[in-house]
Amino acid sequence: MRRRAGKLPKGPAAPLHRRWPVLTVCALLLGLSQPLHATRAWAPDAAPGHLRIATWNMCGVLQWNCESTGTRTEKIRALKRLAGSDRTDVVMLQEVCAGDLTDARNELGEDWHSTFLPYAVQDAEGRRTAVRCAEARRGTAGLALLALSPLTEVSAVSTRQPAVGLHRGIVCATAAALAVRVCNAHLSLPNGDRAHADREFRDDQLKSLVGAADERTVFGGDLNSAPPRSADRDSWIWPYAAYRTYRECDQRSPASRAGRATHSTGHKVDYLFTALPRTGCSVRGTGASDHSALIIQVGAPA
Repeated sequence: MRRRAGKLPKGPAAPLHRRWPVLTVCALLLGLSQPLHATRAWAPDAAPGHLRIATWNMCGVLQWNCESTGTRTEKIRALKRLAGSDRTDVVMLQEVCAGDLTDARNELGEDWHSTFLPYAVQDAEGRRTAVRCAEARRGTAGLALLALSPLTEVSAVSTRQPAVGLHRGIVCATAAALAVRVCNAHLSLPNGDRAHADREFRDDQLKSLVGAADERTVFGGDLNSAPPRSADRDSWIWPYAAYRTYRECDQRSPASRAGRATHSTGHKVDYLFTALPRTGCSVRGTGASDHSALIIQVGAPA
């Protein structure tokens, strides 16, 4: 963690694309949950020998300037399309409401499983409050994994979080039937600590995320960061291994650090990295978020 010059913000930290409040990882473990099951809706038809893994920020927390990004029904429908029509085996989700996740999973069918890690806001006294979605039936907000496989070895990755503000987090799990481990992250924003506006957390969080991976892992999520290019003053936050030991979904060559935009502002903030052989990468507009979904196709682990 490094200190950054800057003034103490008057309210929640300003993200690259919108404003929202700020949470720590110890309490997050309490929010990890396993699924209920229902009748299967359809079977994704993945290419033999390949896995498709997506990341998507659903913008489901309406009070975080998401009011105009689609209704609850539209977001659930988009998630089901991503899991079904786009033939994904695992979907990493950020800013998802627990109720929406449960409904989508149940409608997809009994072969689909999920785990959920809630956001929380920590105040100056260390008290934590869960972030609730605007509509009561949608429940708590957080990040999640939705998989066409039972999820085992589920864990929240410990990393630095703001002393006062929103704690997002990192959650990993093994999709046992797919022989792959997935790690989903939602990183802090610059100036995300209301008590220490000069502190940068993304460097530590990226180090923790990369450190949780191995040769059978696909990891990424909404990293609230631009790619590490020379013109970007924040390039120093990226660990050396991110683009070297591993490769990003949209990385065209070992030297490349470019990637297609994944956010409505024209920025790339969503990423998927792996050491597995990459056989495809696509960006999908969903019509139900300010983020597009990013989908990587990889050779299945032996």
